[in-house]
Amino acid sequence: MSIISFSSASASTKHPIFTNNPSSSSSSSSSLTLRTSFLALPLKSHHKNNLRFHFPTRRTTRRPSDGLSVCMSMEAGIGVMATKLGMMSFFEPDGKVVPVTVVGFKEGNIVTQVKTEATDGYSAVQVGYRRVRDRKLTKPELGHLEKAGAIPMRHLQEFRLESVDGFEPNQRLVFNELFKEGDLVDVSGTTIGKGFQGGIKRHNFKRGPMSHGSKSHRALGSIGAGTTPGRVYKGKKMPGRMGGTKRKIRKLKIVKIDEDLNVVMIKGAVPGKPGNLLRIAPAKIVGKNIPKN
Repeated sequence: MSIISFSSASASTKHPIFTNNPSSSSSSSSSLTLRTSFLALPLKSHHKNNLRFHFPTRRTTRRPSDGLSVCMSMEAGIGVMATKLGMMSFFEPDGKVVPVTVVGFKEGNIVTQVKTEATDGYSAVQVGYRRVRDRKLTKPELGHLEKAGAIPMRHLQEFRLESVDGFEPNQRLVFNELFKEGDLVDVSGTTIGKGFQGGIKRHNFKRGPMSHGSKSHRALGSIGAGTTPGRVYKGKKMPGRMGGTKRKIRKLKIVKIDEDLNVVMIKGAVPGKPGNLLRIAPAKIVGKNIPKN
């Protein structure tokens, strides 16, 4: 914030940037002192005797050389990977019908690497999921898993935690030991890809009149903004590729954990189609399991 202060100190010369002629100087009993947190750059205007000042804005982002580390979001706790099986209706003891997504588990959810501040600069636990044949992986991938003593697995994901105490390579993570019925979880996955779609399906646009004579039924219509600015704005909602993106559904409730069938029922819908890979982690609740800052 700029601060302009007036002082009656014995200064014989005014500050040069406040005079019309920078080379002129005069003795005065009062001086105008400009104290700013950044540099004031004089810019000449079209008027002969006027002088404007341009105050450049501060840098809000730091460069990598400033020593600012990359901030990654931390999980509220260790999670697991699972496979979406489908949806069904679950009847609660009081007779209420709840739509649930059935999630199953294939072989995996094994700790393949424990990262610490000393070795990697941050604390995280790498988890592997879904066993595959050796020939499905490259030699570097096989060597990484053999170093941890784990089986060949298709998917590797990290869960960044504040503390990695108690985790060791080749440790198996069991869903029943990490979660219980009634817990809230965040489920991430890839949405169903729908290919190239029009504006009605992709952005819920309204169609045109369907009567005879109308030649605009499902067309997008005008996209310009007139002669000024004479271009199409960036981010304009238009037909394009729909779906197939990463999505997270937060705070879903675990309704039922079936140990015999090795499945979990989660209330509501989760991203993707049956057979899709899911990432299940404890729900982030500010002030409860993650700090407010």
